[in-house]
Amino acid sequence: MYGLQQPIPQSPAPALLNEPNGLPPVLDPTLLKAARQIYRTYYEVHPEEMQRPIGVAISRKTHRGKLIFGGKPVLLPIECFIPLNQIEPGLH
Repeated sequence: MYGLQQPIPQSPAPALLNEPNGLPPVLDPTLLKAARQIYRTYYEVHPEEMQRPIGVAISRKTHRGKLIFGGKPVLLPIECFIPLNQIEPGLH
């Protein structure tokens, strides 16, 4: 006769990356500054470019990043995505 199997305990759901109000958490100011510089440099070098990026994928370690123009990017573990709406307010 077979015994009853015990249910496997489930680990708790991972915490959401967003705050309860749906907004992203506050970014490291140095990352935000680096993302703004990447954005600014791109438009100084390419002033004729009409396509707007959706944000910047940036390394938390090196602060190097790239503008993202398509859908939401797939990030490396040391990278984060900073959306354009968080970058632009500090540029004006």
